Amino acid sequence: MVKPNYQFEKRQRELEKKRKQEEKRLRDLAVKSLPDATSGQDANALPAATADDDAGKPG
Repeated sequence: MVKPNYQFEKRQRELEKKRKQEEKRLRDLAVKSLPDATSGQDANALPAATADDDAGKPG
């Protein structure tokens, strides 16, 4: 009967966990970089579109 190699199994689990963490880190980094590029444009457009001044209202 063959004995299980627990050390190998543990190492495989650790490698899989590390791979998943790296994928998540890269995915999060990509998600954070995309909104930053577009938020600069949106931030400039928002104050003009949501201004609560009376410049455009009659009276």
